[in-house]
Amino acid sequence: MATKTAGKKKAFGGYAVNFNGATESLETVFGKKPISPAEMTKVLWAYVKKKRIGGKE
Repeated sequence: MATKTAGKKKAFGGYAVNFNGATESLETVFGKKPISPAEMTKVLWAYVKKKRIGGKE
């Protein structure tokens, strides 16, 4: 039986997002209206891609 080695786990999906230096508030990014969690994820990834703050590890 093979044993698993313990090690540092990669970020989900292999992406690392660094928000250091970001000056926008959550209200600026998501808007003032309530949105669903699915829509929030779409908006967040659009922001990450626009600002180029995410990268494949």
